[in-house]
Order: sequence, then structure tokens, then C-alpha cells
Amino acid sequence: MTQNSRQIQSQAQQQVQTLSPQQILAVRLLELPAVELEDRIHAELLENPALEESNDEVGADEMTGATEDNGENTDYDSLSDYLNEDDIPDYKLQENNRSRDERPEEIPFSETTSFYETLRQQLSELDINEHQRELAEYLIGSLDDDGLLRKSLSSIEDELAIYIGITTNEKELEEVLHIIQEFDPPGIGARSLQECLLIQIKRKQESDPDSKLLPIEERIISDFYEEFTRKHWDKIQKKLSINEEEFDAAMADIVKLNPRPGASLGETIGRNLQQIVPDFIIETYDDGTISINLNNRNIPELRMNPEFSSMIEEHTKNKSNQSKENKEAYLFLKQKIDAAQGFIDAIKQRQYTLLTTMKAIVDLQRPFFLEGDESLLKPMILKDVAERTGLDISTISRVSNSKYAQTNFGIYPLKFFFSDGYTTEDGEEMSVREIRRILKECIDNEDKKKPLTDDELADILKEKGYPIARRTVAKYRQQLNIPVARLRK
Repeated sequence: MTQNSRQIQSQAQQQVQTLSPQQILAVRLLELPAVELEDRIHAELLENPALEESNDEVGADEMTGATEDNGENTDYDSLSDYLNEDDIPDYKLQENNRSRDERPEEIPFSETTSFYETLRQQLSELDINEHQRELAEYLIGSLDDDGLLRKSLSSIEDELAIYIGITTNEKELEEVLHIIQEFDPPGIGARSLQECLLIQIKRKQESDPDSKLLPIEERIISDFYEEFTRKHWDKIQKKLSINEEEFDAAMADIVKLNPRPGASLGETIGRNLQQIVPDFIIETYDDGTISINLNNRNIPELRMNPEFSSMIEEHTKNKSNQSKENKEAYLFLKQKIDAAQGFIDAIKQRQYTLLTTMKAIVDLQRPFFLEGDESLLKPMILKDVAERTGLDISTISRVSNSKYAQTNFGIYPLKFFFSDGYTTEDGEEMSVREIRRILKECIDNEDKKKPLTDDELADILKEKGYPIARRTVAKYRQQLNIPVARLRK
């Protein structure tokens, strides 16, 4: 039987949003914390002669973009005007809302290399193409503080297409991710704790291929991970058909593995809480006023190089009688001037976006900033801040991903202020953080000879007005790093 084949050609319309180079620059500057922004600005000053530091003297204690929050809806009229002042390089505003005589607290600045910069340094030593390098840069920037990749590759694929204008696919991203997973320390770039441990075991196998224990360790984590997390040691040993001595030796090796490779990398380079440079300074006064400032005291004042501007004017006046060399010189000057102005505008936009976001967070979590009591934190997700600011959710995510705020009660990552909500039987909305606190209190006060099971904890929480399923109780308990009842005896 003869089969006829034919080709069918069809057309489909697809709308793809591509960001301009200026928008890409603004996004990348937005992602940078204060210390890395300083390095980025100094690099731009070296690369672009049309950009220079202002000669205006800036006070050592100056914070940029100060704004006050007194519980009312304050707008950003002054900042909106400020964003449109292209001719005045005054993106750093004097802190004029401090009516008190006190001096702002001195903040220790870290001169160490950041966690992300350490990974980027390893990336720079690789011989890969430019497209792969761009994907790797984005993946590195998407890692959390533990050095793990919590986002799905499909969501990263969408982000790259929408916000950076880079087309890729999950297979390509996975290939680049495997490159990052070869970086030090072992476990970096893993998508789960299981993958993190397996990467470390396989790295050890490369250096010690004759080890008899490492294949056992790999099987424990790859084939019996669920039993491993539940600490069902007898079941694992029986399924592996090994003696107790071999099993104990393998387990002793596994517990030495690092579940948070990013955190350990931070410690080795001195990146700890004492050395965190906050991006925001939030100060609460006795009258209930809250001041919000950007901490950019080490950021130089930028302006256009007046000599470049003068040369552009001269070339513009004599456009009709220019030689080829003069035209090329004009194009060079114009390119550098445009790049310098674009960089200053991106810095201004970053400041506006950061302040707008932080003000919304303070508005939504005002009781906490007044009292410092963690239980006063309300349920808040990225969407809440996005709706309040009019900014995109992805923008709020970029701001909150690697930024810190210094308050009267300590320094907190912006992620600290976000949590899911739960509605009680009485209709009261509570933070999941508060429910976890109640759960911990129940476990702390239990009879240690007869610890409470997850079912019993669910019943107690239900009596208190929180009808939470047993599996949800188990999830919150695991988030608190509290073992199951039989291991709490």
C-alpha cells in the first residue's frame, strides 16, 4: 500500500517582549546589593571617560533617597521630578528628614568578595561561548543564599525571554547548570538537597575512585533518599545487604557533607551577619515616624564630563564641514555621552524602585517596624507589594532577593518580611510564621517521654482555632528542623 506524504506550512503569530539595552542595564543594576553596586560604578567610571565623579563634597554620613513614613499615604512627587532631571547629576539626595541631633549608627562595611562574585570569577575562567556565559550569569544570580537553585528551569526560561530578551530552552539551561555544578564548593547549583549531596559524593568519587564506601553512600542518597530523610536506618541497611559496620561508616561520611554549600562559601570569605552591608536604613522615632533611606554612602556622585559635552557642542556646530575623521570622533563622543547618561538614568531608576518597594514593605509591616516584634508581621507576598507600588512582581522579586535592611531592631534580609497567610476559623488572617511559632511552643512544652505525633499536634492546633491538616503540620515541623515524635524522646 502506497502512502502519500505531504508537507504543510503554517504561520503563527507569537508576541515576544524584548527589553532595550537601557532596560537590561536597569534590571541588572537593580539586582545588585550596595557593595556590588559600588564595584559596578567604579568599573563604569574606568570604562567610560564621559562619566566622572562630581567634585561636589558629599558628607560622609549621607544616605541617599531619604523619605519619611508617618502612617499616611505619602507619594513620591519629588522623586518623580528627580527622575526627569537629565541635566542635573543629583541622584544622591541629602538626608533632610533627620530632625534629631543623633548621628546615624556607623555600619561595618565588608571588603570581602561576595558569594556571587566568587562564582562569577570561576565562570570567567571557563572557555564557553557568549550565549552560555549569559545563561550561566543569570543562573548564578538566581541561586539562593544556600547556593541552591530553587526556581524551576522553565520559569528561568520565561524570565530570560521576557526580561532579558534571551531565547533558550530547558535542555540548554540544564547543560549550563551542570557546568555551574562543577564549581567549588561541591553542591553549588543543586536543585534540591538530594542533588546537592549526590554532587558532593560524585566529586569525592572522582578523587577517590577506589573507595568502597562512596558507592554505598551514593545508593543511600539516590535510591533510598526518602528512608534516609525519615531516618529508617534498619530498612536502608537491609535493602543494601551490608553489615552494620559498613553502614555506620557510610553514614558517618554522609553527615559530613554540606547541605548549604553557599552558606559555607560565605563563611570562608568572611561573608557573615556582622559584615553584611544593608541596602536600606530604616529608623523608627518615638513619635511614630519611620525614615527610609538608601545606604549609598560609598557610592560616588556621578555627572557627565563637561569636556565631552563641550566637544559634542563644537562638533554639532560644524557638522557641515567635517572630515571623515571628525565624523568618527563625533560618533565616538556621542556613544560615550549616551552611555554615560544612560548609566546615570539607570542609577536613578534603581534608587526610585528600591525606595518605592521599601516604603510599601514598611507600610504593610508598619507594626513590626514600630515594635520589632516578629509576631506582628502580617502575611505578605510579592503580589501585595507589587499591587501597592504598581511595579511588576518580577521587579519586587529582584529587589527582595539579595537586599538587607537595617532597622532599630537589627539587620534583616528583605525576604524576612514576606510570608504566606492563613485564615483562622474566626476569619482572622495570620502569618504562617505565627502558626509555626505556636507549633514550636506546643512541641517545646510536650512531655518528652511521650512526644506529640503530627496527628496529635494537628488536633491541638485545631482546638486553638487552626484547622490544619496533618501533612501541613509535618511540613511546618520540618521547616523548623524538628524531627518526628519517635526521634524526640
